[in-house]
Amino acid sequence: MNQPVQKNTLYVGGLAEEVDEKILHAAFVPFGEVKDVKTPLDQATQKHRSFGFVTFLEREDAAAAMDNMDGAELFGRVLTVNYAFPERIKGGEQGWAAQPIWADADTWFERQQQEEEMQRLQAEHRAAMQAAEKLHREKLAAEREGEKEEETDPMAAAEAQALKQS
Repeated sequence: MNQPVQKNTLYVGGLAEEVDEKILHAAFVPFGEVKDVKTPLDQATQKHRSFGFVTFLEREDAAAAMDNMDGAELFGRVLTVNYAFPERIKGGEQGWAAQPIWADADTWFERQQQEEEMQRLQAEHRAAMQAAEKLHREKLAAEREGEKEEETDPMAAAEAQALKQS
């Protein structure tokens, strides 16, 4: 499961119940401009699930925040701060949970057409190469046949010798 890391989005784990998106924003804004803060809610309790995501505009700001806030304390709880992995859903190639499964259908069809075109071109290339090799072999065989005829024809050999003498 080798997912690309989002270098400007941080996972922040270990949040206390009192921490909301405003507090999380305030804790991370000293490191750079914060683009977005999310704390996913538990559907049953409608409270956050002790973690959140902070997205910075700049990767360098996210790196500085991670270096400084990982292991820091917020509302009596020690935070775990890492780069976030994108959320994935089954069936979607791009893997963003906000997209429906069919969102990548157009790109899939384009790739299928490109693959079919590539296979057709490769088949044409193979056929052309085989035809060229066949012609080359036939030409070499004809040359060899011509050499054999010259060697075995006594009249041609006598004529060549007579020409050399005169």
